[in-house]
Amino acid sequence: MGWITEDLIRRNAEHNDCVIFSLEELSLHQQEIERLEHIDKWCRDLKILYLQNNLIGKIENVSKLKKLEYLNLALNNIEKIENLEGCEELAKLDLTVNFIGELSSIKTLQHNIHLKELFLMGNPCASFDHYREFVVATLPQLKWLDGKEIEPSERIKALQDYSVIEPQIREQEKDHCLKRAKLKEEAQRKHQEEDKNEDKRSNAGFDGRWYTDINATLSSLESKDHLQAPDIEENNTKKLDNSEDDLEFWNKPCLFTPESRLETLRHMEKQRKNQEKLSEKKKKVKPPRTLIAEDGKALNVNEPKYMDTSLIDVDVQPTYVRVMIKGKPFQLVLPAEVKPDSSSAKRSQTTGHLVICMPKVGEVITGGQRAFKSMKTTSDRSREQTNTRSKHMEKLEVDPSKHSFPDVTNIVQEKKYTPRRRPEPKIIPSEEDPTFEDNPEVPPLI
Repeated sequence: MGWITEDLIRRNAEHNDCVIFSLEELSLHQQEIERLEHIDKWCRDLKILYLQNNLIGKIENVSKLKKLEYLNLALNNIEKIENLEGCEELAKLDLTVNFIGELSSIKTLQHNIHLKELFLMGNPCASFDHYREFVVATLPQLKWLDGKEIEPSERIKALQDYSVIEPQIREQEKDHCLKRAKLKEEAQRKHQEEDKNEDKRSNAGFDGRWYTDINATLSSLESKDHLQAPDIEENNTKKLDNSEDDLEFWNKPCLFTPESRLETLRHMEKQRKNQEKLSEKKKKVKPPRTLIAEDGKALNVNEPKYMDTSLIDVDVQPTYVRVMIKGKPFQLVLPAEVKPDSSSAKRSQTTGHLVICMPKVGEVITGGQRAFKSMKTTSDRSREQTNTRSKHMEKLEVDPSKHSFPDVTNIVQEKKYTPRRRPEPKIIPSEEDPTFEDNPEVPPLI
């Protein structure tokens, strides 16, 4: 069964950024709602409210919606029109296919002076004699009834015949109320019998005594595999019983009443719960993947997985490598034997790939340079290429004697500036050191 909650209203208020206090339109149809509540406290500014195809049995908690203009309560379990006097701006009311038998309850709508459209088709009161004339004469503000416009001549005639029509409507209401009381008693009695039958089924096989047979307990614990076949048989018998009960329920004739609608909903919920239980039992635990064959040979295994560094476990063996990601293996048999102790696993910072370096057995590796070369990035390679190009760069010749065209560089004469040279400091030998010898080939100290 459904209930009107704040979370339900917020989920249906996406067009208003999930803000409910300023909500003007709300749709809560097909939510199996049994009671109309909380809306008048949380959504005071509502103008349009859709509540069709639910299980609402009474109109209540909407009197504070002063701005409400359109209320749709079609396909519910309403039996009486009430508690709508506070909806001062109500202009359209849809009560199609409900269980309204008290047609005189429409007099409560006389306070809704802005009411222009009313829908009552599909209700028991719509089959009463002079139903339309009674409604037209009772509600002078109406312009449309059940989708048909009310003509001025129709209203005049209904007002003239009102004194004769009203007692007839009252008698038909009494008959309907007596029938409804009998149907309610039958439905209540039937519901009590079903509850008793369910209690008996739940307690079937239990006679109120407890038995403690140790041998039976031990044998049951030792032979779990033998109990699987009876369990399967029991499940099959339960399925047959449920299917038979389902067919019996749907083939059984019943009257269209609020109780029958509730009974149908309870039956559907029961079937849904049974299916959920069966589906849970059918769920089997997946057997673990075989990574090593019976003869000790490693197998190639690959299982779909999501890449997450915190959940990666790399295991390097001499003949194979295994990567476990979230419990799912990727195993690869190696063509040559490798050294697990010298292997390394890193994630590339540029591509994000997992790089596993595994040196072969018998191969000499100096200083880990091989691993460094394998991990070179694209930027390092581009730098090496530019350096090699700069070394082999060829310069153009600008010798005027080898070409017939004039030298453009000497057209404008500019003053040539010779760069100043720093004077070389004179080295004066120190007279204090008698062994000092001045060697001209040695460059001066600056």
